[in-house]
Amino acid sequence: MKFLKGTKVYSILTGACPVCHEESMYKHPNPYSSIFQTLSMNERCSHCQTKYKIEPSFFYGAMYVSYPVGIAFAVAAFIIANFFFELTLLQSFFIIVGTLIVFMPIIMRLARNIWINFFKHFKKKSKH
Repeated sequence: MKFLKGTKVYSILTGACPVCHEESMYKHPNPYSSIFQTLSMNERCSHCQTKYKIEPSFFYGAMYVSYPVGIAFAVAAFIIANFFFELTLLQSFFIIVGTLIVFMPIIMRLARNIWINFFKHFKKKSKH
């Protein structure tokens, strides 16, 4: 992933600070390590001091992003279940529901990562 450093894709996929890409925005980098603290975030980046919650309730906007992200996971699950494994529609439905439940922590984090990257931009380190 290091080759993507400096791009929004890097910050979105890794959950790194969108401004410096030096550390994770989350207190627990693994979304499954503490399921009840999946969205527990640091208040600021210890490297560049970027404040992650720009304003109160900032991440409510991530709900609008989580919908298409969830749809993308559901479509992928349907294509794999229906076309590769040739399951029935009912079986595919249960696979989709299972996929969304299992990947919910990742979907929620991806939505937050995408949302904050709309408002924060990477800044290269100046070489002094």
